[in-house]
Amino acid sequence: MTDPHIKTRAAVFLTERINKLRVRKTQKQIAHEAGFVNANMLSLLKAGASKIPIDRVPALAKALETDPAYLMRLVLEQSLGKTAAQAIVDVCGAPVTEREKQWLEALREASDDSDPRMTTRSRATLRGIFGK
Repeated sequence: MTDPHIKTRAAVFLTERINKLRVRKTQKQIAHEAGFVNANMLSLLKAGASKIPIDRVPALAKALETDPAYLMRLVLEQSLGKTAAQAIVDVCGAPVTEREKQWLEALREASDDSDPRMTTRSRATLRGIFGK
């Protein structure tokens, strides 16, 4: 298989973000902002021919205008596989995005920092917010 990472969530996400930013940035600009010397590297990453380097996550997330914690989750999964990535999350905790932090702060504020229990009702209410 020449493109072993083509179907990974990281490659799909990278492709979608680059396409979405296309109206404001070229792929070459994104590559430069992410610190890639060769703009073709993004093409290799999108095509799944190469894995996204873990050490490039912060700069790449900034260039893609996305949350680095979310991109890190995708890259860990791509680099290590779902089982190994899950083991890291189990030990270190899941990377939390800025938006997730906002939800957590709102929950703490609404509950007066009471550490509320997740009940069937509260789960259903939360899912209802998202139409599920």
